[in-house]
Amino acid sequence: MGSLRDISVAIFVVQALLATVVLVSAQGSTTARPRWQTLSGDAPFVVARGGFSGIFADSSFGAYSLALMTGPSDVILWCDVQLTKDGAGICFPDLKLDNNSNIASVFNDKPKTYLVNGVSTKGLFSIDYTLKDLGNVIFNQGVYSRTNKFDGQNYLIMTVLDTYTQLKPLGFWLNIQHDAFYAQQNLRMRSFLLSVIRNASVTIDYISSPEVAFLQNIAPIFRRSATKFVFRFLGPEDVEPSTNQTYDSLSKNLTFIKTFASGIIVPKSYIWPVDGGLYLQPPTSIVLDAHKEGLEVFASEFYNDIPFSFNYSYDPVAEYLQFVDNGIFSVDGVISDFPITPSAAIDCFAHLGKNATKQVDLLVISNNGASGDYPGCTDMAYAKAIQDGVDVLDCPVQMTKDGTPICLGTINLIDSTTVTQSGFSNLTTTIPEVMQGSGIFTFNLAWSDIKTLKPVISSPQSQYKLFRNPKFRNAGNFLTLSDFLSMAKNVSSLHGILIGIENAPYLAKQGFGVTDAVLDALSKAGYDKQTAQKVMIQSSNSCVLMKFKGKANYQLVYKVDEDIGGAQSSTIDDIKRFASAVVISKDSVFPENSAFLAGTTDVVQRLQAANLSVLVQTFSNEFTSQAWDFFSDATVEINTFYRGAGINGVITDFPKTSDRYRKNRCLRRGNKTPNYMNPVEPGGLLQLVTSAYLPPAEAPNPYLTEADVVEAPLPPVVAKTPTSTPSGTASSPRSSPNGQPKLAATVIVPLMAVLLAIYLLF
Repeated sequence: MGSLRDISVAIFVVQALLATVVLVSAQGSTTARPRWQTLSGDAPFVVARGGFSGIFADSSFGAYSLALMTGPSDVILWCDVQLTKDGAGICFPDLKLDNNSNIASVFNDKPKTYLVNGVSTKGLFSIDYTLKDLGNVIFNQGVYSRTNKFDGQNYLIMTVLDTYTQLKPLGFWLNIQHDAFYAQQNLRMRSFLLSVIRNASVTIDYISSPEVAFLQNIAPIFRRSATKFVFRFLGPEDVEPSTNQTYDSLSKNLTFIKTFASGIIVPKSYIWPVDGGLYLQPPTSIVLDAHKEGLEVFASEFYNDIPFSFNYSYDPVAEYLQFVDNGIFSVDGVISDFPITPSAAIDCFAHLGKNATKQVDLLVISNNGASGDYPGCTDMAYAKAIQDGVDVLDCPVQMTKDGTPICLGTINLIDSTTVTQSGFSNLTTTIPEVMQGSGIFTFNLAWSDIKTLKPVISSPQSQYKLFRNPKFRNAGNFLTLSDFLSMAKNVSSLHGILIGIENAPYLAKQGFGVTDAVLDALSKAGYDKQTAQKVMIQSSNSCVLMKFKGKANYQLVYKVDEDIGGAQSSTIDDIKRFASAVVISKDSVFPENSAFLAGTTDVVQRLQAANLSVLVQTFSNEFTSQAWDFFSDATVEINTFYRGAGINGVITDFPKTSDRYRKNRCLRRGNKTPNYMNPVEPGGLLQLVTSAYLPPAEAPNPYLTEADVVEAPLPPVVAKTPTSTPSGTASSPRSSPNGQPKLAATVIVPLMAVLLAIYLLF
């Protein structure tokens, strides 16, 4: 394994080859917000595509209602207009009805085939049914990766007029995607729009279309209205039917677009392109070019639940900020299936500046460093966590064969290293006292052996094809506990460190005194005599914490390693004897049923009533790690746990998301807090699931009892019998002329070098 200096240099080279994308952040004052870099100078608009279509069926009453509830007061409702056989206009996401409704079960019709923009398309089309025919057709969730549990609400298809009059939005947007197709079927979208504007009770704020001729054709009938026309760009190589030019070609002639439109819609990749590996490339000039022509720019294709660039670390708020607060330009609006997220990004997080102060007291503790961005417990993961504002840096201690305490997230090397691809792959064993299944354990290899292995980034949601930062999946170097302590002690921004100790009773029987090793390392690093940084000792074994009780001024943290539904009073009293804080799972706060929040326990309140701080694990940004109730947005989840449950701290793979949350300006508005920064109601969504779609009831989580907590004292460390190095392992460290072991040059170089390298990546 190369030295950390070598790896840092390699990262600089890789970044140069990647055309160097730096995620810039506007450096506005934390007291006065700067003028927006939109065309008008006002905040960007939030456009809810089909309503809150990330949860409810697109264009349904439920989707539109949720968008109005969770968005800003001026949220714009987007309606994709389709025409029926008798010329009625309905809000429906596609020409074909079969994917987003139950029409196939209402009518036993065979699909028909039509040419749509020259492409043969098969399905059940709106043009083959009258409005009366569709009276009993209900919406279904058309995106199969999203929950269908709300289909039982039986939301009926609505006309454009019904959508407006029933919901009364302050902003209403009609998207006309296929005027040319309807014209071929002798249906006139222009006639429909005339009927709408003659209705004095309806206001259309925007009309968009990807067809030049359509926008040019309807311009005269809207000459006296305030309605804005927006030209919608499709894929770069798609051909616009009336000009026979590609949309890429049209994007280079914005002066022409300005002759019939006041704005443009572009897919977000037109603004911030990504390469084939989903990494950001430098921005294009299309926003600035459009603004020079007096055109507003609306960015589209924002979805919280579809993977986007790895540069955003699965954080949708970070993605929106890249489009509205990058210090160079801002789009004038975003079109989203999850309008709650851009609403919060624009109002609560944009223009915070680098020196924004914390608005709430929420402790942020890393989980193996910033393990969402780099392999856990490596120098890269720790440096990224520090850069991202973590309060407490963690080191889960494991023991090597030669008795060296190291930082590693698991005792099983298979989980976080390339050991199975090394000469040590034959060391697989099964130890039921440690874990189920087989593994290759840290205490089977010497530290010099482990240093030869490459780290592997964890991807806990890989079963959903969600992988973390693949270009750096093997980046960084592992650290000994003493290296970790030396690094952390020199970082003034850190409030403290957390040392995790597991499997201590088993290790003691094998001759490894992990608690003694930790105490010795802390003492040598001077942590037993300093007060600048607090030291937290965490374990799920009460006997371990009892061993540390009275040792220096360390804070002892008891980890509950199972989901619980409550805790007996006597159990809480037992915990107080040896700990001042408790780590519990997310499910112990808000139990889930089939990925829906089922309710709230009283665990947090009871522990806090006993003066025990409550820390919750593990917070991740991947949307599949969150309940549906959190709208595929890690910020909504954190907000609900903090403001809804009142927890004291989070343990997270992505410290940046949690640190940014506690700085947001919406947290101190009292009764003026916007809905998008209010906690969700646990069980609220589950109440909307009808009986036919309800998941089976699950048994409640068990109570934490005294028997779960009280343990026998930690056994004495058994004297080890010297053993030979297994066949295939690395040789012992070479000796230097003075007789001392000669170690490889992998100890830490100045932390600023690593931080600088990471800054260029994020």
